[in-house]
Amino acid sequence: MSHEPLVLVHGAFHGAWCWNEVIVELAALGRPALAVDLLGHGLRAARPGALLRRPFDPGAFATEISPVAHVNVARAAATLSEEVRRVARGTPVTLVAHSMGGPVVTRVAQENPDLVARLVYVSGYMPASHVAPLAYLERPEFADSLVPALLTGDPSVIGALRIDTRSDDENVRRALRETFYGDVPEALADAAIALLGCDAPIGLAAQTTRLTAEGWGSVPRTYLRCTRDRCVPPALQDVFINEADRAFPENRTVVASLSTGHSPFMSAPRLLAETICRLSLPRRAGTAAEHLVIP
Repeated sequence: MSHEPLVLVHGAFHGAWCWNEVIVELAALGRPALAVDLLGHGLRAARPGALLRRPFDPGAFATEISPVAHVNVARAAATLSEEVRRVARGTPVTLVAHSMGGPVVTRVAQENPDLVARLVYVSGYMPASHVAPLAYLERPEFADSLVPALLTGDPSVIGALRIDTRSDDENVRRALRETFYGDVPEALADAAIALLGCDAPIGLAAQTTRLTAEGWGSVPRTYLRCTRDRCVPPALQDVFINEADRAFPENRTVVASLSTGHSPFMSAPRLLAETICRLSLPRRAGTAAEHLVIP
């Protein structure tokens, strides 16, 4: 078993907290792991004043400029790269990215391939070279996603994808649960919703990265498909995998399918930990890809 450190990177609206149960399971398997907050998220988040102002003004909430609008992939990746250097201490790490954490680890691996032993995308955005994650929202494979119905305001104006995490409207809360935590017990899902940030910096979804064979294309990668995902539909996950394999056929993606919703770190933390360990074994770039279906 590989014993490179694992660095766990969350997706939009989330924070390092979402990996807590997985870290426990990884420790039980003998794998050291660290979860970090991306810029603009978790303890590094900043919320628009309109979110907490009472009486609540939906119009003000939808139009207030995001305090994290300045965050983009380049800044987030630079911060993550520095954290990886501190953790690695000369040993490349396995970077595990969920959802919109994908573009950030992609940039890290492109700019610093020596820091990364393997990339693991968990239902993650894995955009092709020079393609912004936002472009995939226009594709037919994204049509089944429940995310657009959650968003308020114009992201290009306020600088963020924005959701109302404090709403007392049960329809809104049900939509949040179905989108992010469809296979998570309701009480646990509600606890997670209370921890979500309301703004995901648009720069994480709007900025592109140029991928090269010497950079990102040289790093072994694994993709964990979540087959019941209502946020990043499985059809879109397959687009990411197929585009990557066409661009870098000498280093094909190792793929596993998990029968979970968007957040297996909450619905199936033990299974996720075991799968990450199983599929983060050392593998020389260019060896044959594999596709596993995991119950």
